[in-house]
Amino acid sequence: MATPQEQGFLQPAEWMPHAACWVAWPSDASLWQDNLEPARAAWTRMARAIASGERVEVLVPDAGNEALARQALARVDARFHRMPFGDIWLRDTAPIFVRKITGEVASARFGFNGWGGKYVLEHDNEVAARIAILAGLREFCTPWILEGGSIDVDGEGTCLTTRQCLLNQNRNPQLDALAIEGGLQEQLGIAQTIWLGDGLLNDHTDGHVDNVARFAATGRVVCMRPSGSDDPNREALDAIARELSQARDAKGRKLEVVRIPSPGLVEGKDGPVPASYVNFYIGNRAVVVPAYGTPYDDEAARMIGQLFPGRSIVPVDARAILTGGGAFHCITQQVPR
Repeated sequence: MATPQEQGFLQPAEWMPHAACWVAWPSDASLWQDNLEPARAAWTRMARAIASGERVEVLVPDAGNEALARQALARVDARFHRMPFGDIWLRDTAPIFVRKITGEVASARFGFNGWGGKYVLEHDNEVAARIAILAGLREFCTPWILEGGSIDVDGEGTCLTTRQCLLNQNRNPQLDALAIEGGLQEQLGIAQTIWLGDGLLNDHTDGHVDNVARFAATGRVVCMRPSGSDDPNREALDAIARELSQARDAKGRKLEVVRIPSPGLVEGKDGPVPASYVNFYIGNRAVVVPAYGTPYDDEAARMIGQLFPGRSIVPVDARAILTGGGAFHCITQQVPR
């Protein structure tokens, strides 16, 4: 079977128009415990902001949770789909959607092994196939492991990723960097892979790039600068900015690097948590930006707003969501229009 690239498919940039966004209702009390209701409140604010410009496709595990999700999203453009899933991290468990220049959209499905075997939840490895069926699109499938949050693209064939994640022996030990670059090219149309180093401290995903660097436009990337003398990611954030400043995209352009503040030290029950402002979701009309109750929230939201003129900036407290391991980019997966 011909690869997506051979048939003219490419992963679009997130700021390009969407038809819909896939999300999953927080429902497993054994996972979320005391944070279930706060996580649902944050999720609802996020989903409502996204629904201002695109339909939301909502996974729910059963009738009771569907009723709760419908109530939370009353009077918005949403469709609900009952199916089993482990948890809400659809950036990693859903398919990645690709598009032809002619407009046809398809789903690209990769293997999933619970972030290197650390968090293996029942049904998570079935989510991508089930969503592909529900979406009713042509499907491409490859067995090698890739999570959507481990890459970020500019829609013109350039990809950001980290060595810490994609070269980790707990994902694809049989593949070296050259083989992974070839796989990204075949499946997502990536012509230029920009390799960064490590992600955030205590990031359960082994350094997903959507926590440290994102494309904000073609030729422009946003990353973070350390905040406060006790920022636990000072060295990693400075190294990322240096590597980006030396990189060129698939068109040969030197990247413009925009640095926004990091949240600084955000403590959890077991030490610093991987809080990130660049884990935002770019919707058709709104950009949902994580907030953490730190002195840097307002400046980060303002600077992100400057990167996306014409879209509303919606800061949402992400602390409850972060107890599960991520923020708003991690729990969304867009479908190109």
